[in-house]
Amino acid sequence: MRVIAGTAKGRQLKSPPASTRPIMDRVKENLFNILGTDVIDATVLDLYAGAGSVGIEALSRGAKHATFVELNDEARRTIQTNLKLTKLAPRATVLSANVYRYLKKPPAAPFDIIYVAPPQYKEMWQETMKLLDARPQWLSEEGILIVQIHPVEFEELPLQSFDLTDRRKYGSTMLCFYEKTASDSEHVE
Repeated sequence: MRVIAGTAKGRQLKSPPASTRPIMDRVKENLFNILGTDVIDATVLDLYAGAGSVGIEALSRGAKHATFVELNDEARRTIQTNLKLTKLAPRATVLSANVYRYLKKPPAAPFDIIYVAPPQYKEMWQETMKLLDARPQWLSEEGILIVQIHPVEFEELPLQSFDLTDRRKYGSTMLCFYEKTASDSEHVE
């Protein structure tokens, strides 16, 4: 696991505990190719952050700030170590929190990119999406929300605030891209 591009390019990241599943470099590279320049100056929320690979990659590529939410103590220590290794810690916040409880509070400010990568096969991604759907203010108006799941977990969700705009499958990983639903007032001509 390494940083692919940006100021920390090539830095090897410490692996997360066995209880987490890090994003493969190939998937991460494709993710950031899709995001392109949208990551520059973005605020990033990395939920179920594991080793922090996605948020760290975003910071390396020019994101303004990344917030990592991780309940597992060992994983959280790994994120902090990786932030020090990459010298990106000054632009990061690492929180020890249950994602469900965290999302029930109103955000201090919306995020431009939200990345959701919960443990597999526990329907946690659906519950997380329902919480975000009920509080769309977590995502900025032009923001993007990405969910990382195993393809067999995918199902269409009846969301009010978000539209599924793209799905990409990379072996045993699927990335689902959501954007805010356009409000009815925006459809007036």
